[in-house]
Amino acid sequence: MRIPTTRRALLAAPALAGAGALLPGCAATLASGAGAARPALPDWYADLEKRTFDFFWERVNRSNGLVPDRWPTPSFCSIASVGYALTSYPIGVERGWCSRADAAELTRTTLRFFWNAPQGPAASWTAGHKGFFYHFIDMERGLRFRTVELSSVDTTILFMGVLFAAQYYTGDDPVEAEIRKLAADIYARADWNFFRSDGRAQISMGWHPETGLIERNWDGYNEGMFVYILALASPTHPIPANSWQAWTAPYPKFWRGSGETRHLAFAPLFGHQYSHIWIDFRGIQDAVMRAEKMDYFENSRRATYANRAYCMANPMGWAGYSRDIWGLTACDGPGNYQLTFKGETRQFFGYSARGPLGQPDERDDGTIAPTAALGSLPFAPEIVITAANALRQWPGLYDRYGFLDAINPSFTWTDKKLEVGRINGAHGWIGTDYLGIDQGPILTQAANYRDEFVWRHMRRSPEVRLGLERAGFTGGWLAQG
Repeated sequence: MRIPTTRRALLAAPALAGAGALLPGCAATLASGAGAARPALPDWYADLEKRTFDFFWERVNRSNGLVPDRWPTPSFCSIASVGYALTSYPIGVERGWCSRADAAELTRTTLRFFWNAPQGPAASWTAGHKGFFYHFIDMERGLRFRTVELSSVDTTILFMGVLFAAQYYTGDDPVEAEIRKLAADIYARADWNFFRSDGRAQISMGWHPETGLIERNWDGYNEGMFVYILALASPTHPIPANSWQAWTAPYPKFWRGSGETRHLAFAPLFGHQYSHIWIDFRGIQDAVMRAEKMDYFENSRRATYANRAYCMANPMGWAGYSRDIWGLTACDGPGNYQLTFKGETRQFFGYSARGPLGQPDERDDGTIAPTAALGSLPFAPEIVITAANALRQWPGLYDRYGFLDAINPSFTWTDKKLEVGRINGAHGWIGTDYLGIDQGPILTQAANYRDEFVWRHMRRSPEVRLGLERAGFTGGWLAQG
């Protein structure tokens, strides 16, 4: 069973070779990447996008719009998967994979469920509290799964999908009009200050009815940027105006590299991707980025190159890592074992966040996830497309819904009980599930790369614009009115 990642204390240790600095000879490639011509997607990429879309379109519970956390392993619903699904349906409309009427009807069903789902402080028989929702909920009734947390970030991903739907479905018919009304109501109901109700300056990662707010906050640099953007823009419960400064205050601990490789580091690549799926950070800057003379999009490009450079350097000596087979992020893994690899005791993990050693939230057990590279497609297409081609050739990795979740070529033990997946002969462990939160970035970032599809609609979102302005962002498309 997948559980939320526990974030450890942020490390300020010097970066290893490749973790925040590029390999020798790579700096020129990085420097030229931003201005280089955009490479075309290979013909087969459309097949990947269609298969990935089919995960959301075929696996959704059409009676309530809930989407499983994973498949084919029987699973609860991940509310973040629903946020990605709501964003995926319009992609399917535009690509001719489903009708607009069917996508709108399914979207309305989903929003009606979340508007009407039971809320309250009780530990059971509710779907959420204070306008937020539990990380995992039952696929049929939508009630809290076991004792998972009320999640500020997973609800944000859901809200991003909800707000995207409001920008896409602009028709005058009753279904699309109701979508816009429900989207506004769902977002306005959320009391963001609940996650600060004990007096803290920053937003808590979550809340348990049994124990209260989670001690760890969203601060520093990671995927939490869009939590603050939506919280600042709330029409009913906005967080204080200085909250973005509270979020950025720990940034000094996150810088890695120097010169053209200097960037805010966070080891798992999802932290550089999630906010960027819905928010176009190109050319807009907050106070930190104005001082650095770059933007968060460029920061994510540098982080993508650093992740690849680390895998190329491969300081742990894992099997399979190369200039084309790379990508460390949160994903499935073979299981929690201490085993001897190349004469050394190594720790392997099940589902976990992974990323280069020497960066905040570091962890490297030899597991590579396709979503890590492919979710960075708009940032660094010149290296991501090559990786996608190489990963597609990996035996057994490309199947019904596109890429299975992960591989670990170093884990070849056949006598161990795997958490998920199977041993794929000489190629080591391969995950056998598709995860909604890993499928989502593959599809949505491809849409952004093709024609800025998600970004174009979300640039019109008054909530996103207001949140960015209250955080101090200026320039770029924000200056265009």
